Amino acid sequence: MTNDYAIAVFWSDADKAWIADAPDLKSCSAHGATPEEAVRELRVAMEAWLDAARANGMPLPEPRFREALPAAE
Repeated sequence: MTNDYAIAVFWSDADKAWIADAPDLKSCSAHGATPEEAVRELRVAMEAWLDAARANGMPLPEPRFREALPAAE
């Protein structure tokens, strides 16, 4: 299910770390020493976020942010 949601990855000078963020999941982000590590940690955080939402009967947000894909030729 986490593959349905977009992930943004960027370097943070303030944190001196790579940050991975799930824009569709409020306040769901993680950090790591590499972009790959930040994304791995974010996937764990995303699963926990979604599990908590389900456990509390909250609706899961629809994925809004998607990469623009080129049209098929």
